[in-house]
Order: sequence, then C-alpha cells, then structure tokens
Amino acid sequence: MNSLFNYDNKFFHVVNKLLNVCFISILWIVCCIPVFTIGASTTAMYYTVNKVVHHNRSYVFTEFFPAFKNNFKQSTCIWLIVFFSSFIFWLDAYIMKNYFLEAGSKLGNLYVFFYVMLLFEFIWSMYIFPNIARFENSNRQIMKNAALMAVAHLPWTFLIVVILAVFLFLLLLIPVLIIFLPGAYMWIWNVILEKNFRRYMSEEELAQEEERNLEYYN
Repeated sequence: MNSLFNYDNKFFHVVNKLLNVCFISILWIVCCIPVFTIGASTTAMYYTVNKVVHHNRSYVFTEFFPAFKNNFKQSTCIWLIVFFSSFIFWLDAYIMKNYFLEAGSKLGNLYVFFYVMLLFEFIWSMYIFPNIARFENSNRQIMKNAALMAVAHLPWTFLIVVILAVFLFLLLLIPVLIIFLPGAYMWIWNVILEKNFRRYMSEEELAQEEERNLEYYN
C-alpha cells in the first residue's frame, strides 16, 4: 500500500508526465495568442518537452519561460518569414482558384502548386523551431538545416504529418483535448527528432550532454 503512494513509483511517474504535457500545452496556447509569438512559444514548447518530459529534468515553468525569452528574437524573426511567405502562397492559391480557374483559365490550376508549397512550408517549419531550441546557429543556417533534415528524414516527416492529421481529427471530435494534444504531439515529435539530431552532433557534444544528464540525475 505504501508503494502505491510512493511518488517514485511508475503510476505517479506517468501521471506526472501527463500533467506536465497538459501544463506545456496550456502555456503554448497562451503564449501563441499574440500570433507573432507563435515561433517563440513553439521553440519553448520543444525545449521544455525535451528537458522536462523526455529527460525528466527540472520543471515546466522553470524551463518554458527562460526558453521563450532566450529564443524570442530568433524564433520571432524566422516565424515572421514563415508566416508571410505562407500567406503569399495561400493568397496566390486563392486568387488562382477563385478568379482564374472560375473564369475558365487553365492558369488557375496553379492553385494546386501553391497549396503544395504551403504544405512544404509547414513541414519545413516543423523542423525549424526544434532546431532553434537545440542548436545555436544563424537564421540562414537554421532554415537551411531544417530544410535538409525534412528531406533527409522523409519517412519520419511523413509519419509526423499523419500523426498531426490524426490529432487534428481528435481535436475536432473532442475540443477539450486542446489542453493536452499540443504537448503530446510535441512529445512524439521530440522522441523522433532527438534520435535524428544525435546524428548531427559531434562526439564531444554528445558526451557533454550525457554528462549534464548524469549530473542532474545524481
């Protein structure tokens, strides 16, 4: 009976992770409200999921807000680039479909191309903000690395897009899951990405990270 209420047992460990996922989801939603902060909020969510949920280090509030603040400038700059370029693709698709295609012009079929570009833009962004959370690089290098990783790990990219589609469907069915699904989605993406990220880290960087984790656990 004592083991049931022992905070080190597996039950409480799982409950603690699920609660952390909920807290992270709520923080992400709140910090996304101004819209221009979506990039910084997403970067902070990935960083916090990696530290707190994946590696059981520290606490949600201790990690989220410093990560939000420290990466705000770079994340916001890149997010605005992604946002405005996505808007242009959407606008082009809308014009081609609702004006050219309806007028009988074959040029209107180009709306499909712009929708595909929108999809690529979204997939690209899925790699951008985790890269900001994990690596220190210039904006140009971050965006370049994200694009290369999206292509290099295409099967994983396809899988996470499918998972996102499933999560969005669940959200439509049960809207209250909004307080859980964003963090849960990022948790799954974190597990996948971290395995791939390790391929791009030097032996020295890997050793330093393992040492930091050991120091925390001890």
